[in-house]
Amino acid sequence: MVPWNGIENLIKIDINTLARMVKKMSELITYESNERIALITINRPEKMNALSNDLVAALRDAFIQYRDSDDQCAVLTSSGDKAFSVGADIKDPPTDPDLWECMPGVGVIIDKPVIAAVAGYCVGGAYCLVQFCDLAIAAENADFFYPEAQMGFCGGLIASTAARLPHKIAMEFMLTGRHFDAQRAYEVGMVNEVVPEGQQVEAAMKHARILANSAPLVVGMIKRFVRDSVTPKGPSELHALARKELLAIRRSDDQREGGTAFRAVSYTHLTLPTNREV
Repeated sequence: MVPWNGIENLIKIDINTLARMVKKMSELITYESNERIALITINRPEKMNALSNDLVAALRDAFIQYRDSDDQCAVLTSSGDKAFSVGADIKDPPTDPDLWECMPGVGVIIDKPVIAAVAGYCVGGAYCLVQFCDLAIAAENADFFYPEAQMGFCGGLIASTAARLPHKIAMEFMLTGRHFDAQRAYEVGMVNEVVPEGQQVEAAMKHARILANSAPLVVGMIKRFVRDSVTPKGPSELHALARKELLAIRRSDDQREGGTAFRAVSYTHLTLPTNREV
């Protein structure tokens, strides 16, 4: 038998490890609120802000926090100047939750505006994050590209790029893996504005202040009209929206309580045949 002091030490180790994990997860995304504007920051610069499983979960939770808060606009940015994000972390890919669960307007339905402030590389699934935002500001060093067709894997969310950009431009971006620098991104409509490196967040804040002081009912109505009735959705986006409803049921108290009650009733009335002739 393991002596009690040995068990106690194991418990302490587990608790300390858990505390470090919680702290690490909370630091992957930071959320700051000021004057009804939320600043949501992807904070994993040592890994080029790659979207790991824990980071996607934390980003999803940050968007839920924004949705349920009194903040009226959010700016999404990242730490460091090398990369907004290099997309899904290949060594720790988001699977629970899936990547779509942190996408504004897909995984988290938000009737308030979100502005992306992008510097450095914006790759793959990270570009999907930007395209699901309402506005986007790019630093001069921003570099957008989607290499999935060359790498051999794809989640499909990128398809709705063709609903947001001219068809030939969207196909070039999605299929060829070519880099779109900040100026090209501005010219084709990926971003609203290009600013000197380091000024992207402040430029986004200028838009955010206007939106935070606008009529929230009107802003929300326009977002819903555009999202639900005007902008076409790709197959993966439609699947994600349906999956979101199913996951809400699976993760609900209703299912847990209902399942427990059903099993209790079933076992109570269950009778097994005896001496059954074959």
